[in-house]
Amino acid sequence: MESVAKRKAVIIANGELGAAQAIRACAAEADLLIAADGGAAHCRTLGLKPHLIVGDLDSLEPENRAYFEQAGVCFEVYPVHKDETDLELAVRAAMREGAHEATLVAALGARWDQSLANILLLAHPDFSPLTLRLVEGPDTFWIVRREATVRGQAGDRLTLLPLSADAAGVTLTGLEYPLDDSVLRFGFTTGVSNRLVRPEVTITLRQGILLAIHHQSSPAREHEHAPSPEGGSYA
Repeated sequence: MESVAKRKAVIIANGELGAAQAIRACAAEADLLIAADGGAAHCRTLGLKPHLIVGDLDSLEPENRAYFEQAGVCFEVYPVHKDETDLELAVRAAMREGAHEATLVAALGARWDQSLANILLLAHPDFSPLTLRLVEGPDTFWIVRREATVRGQAGDRLTLLPLSADAAGVTLTGLEYPLDDSVLRFGFTTGVSNRLVRPEVTITLRQGILLAIHHQSSPAREHEHAPSPEGGSYA
């Protein structure tokens, strides 16, 4: 594949396909479109041509593989027996191709093991330089390591779950239940289902990492998320 720096990537996985219009809109804003194995079938369903298909291709029907080969799509094929999932390999490919942001779609589905692994993939230390998020309908998942700004509307739901033991020095503003230099304990449900009371929320913490889940009350905005792993804004 031609090595050209690309700023925004969209990676389509092999989970359940969400709202087609939102995914097409998300893909239209991307510089790089990658399909993770059977995600290529979703691309064909959506009328999208990926720049790259990554994986062991055990979930890609031969007819679909032939279709994309004929279309000139690049393939990065791995053995079935490997340590990484196809989605992890796809994220690594996006970084190698120069992406600074990557959005994962169709990453959740009927298999709980795959769904949980795909969510936890956001916290992979190798991906900390990347603005990485997972979008599922009106919900966006991402990791907060030090600070973040969330933009939405009053009534949106925001959940914050510690992933690395306890999260200490947590300060939240703009939410129904604010915090000031507090601790969110691992395995506790304290951070579930807070709500925005202002259009802008700030999150800071001194220690640990948080899984953030923003549920937007307006589905028309579901493809507009842009979280940052180290700070900046998420709108």
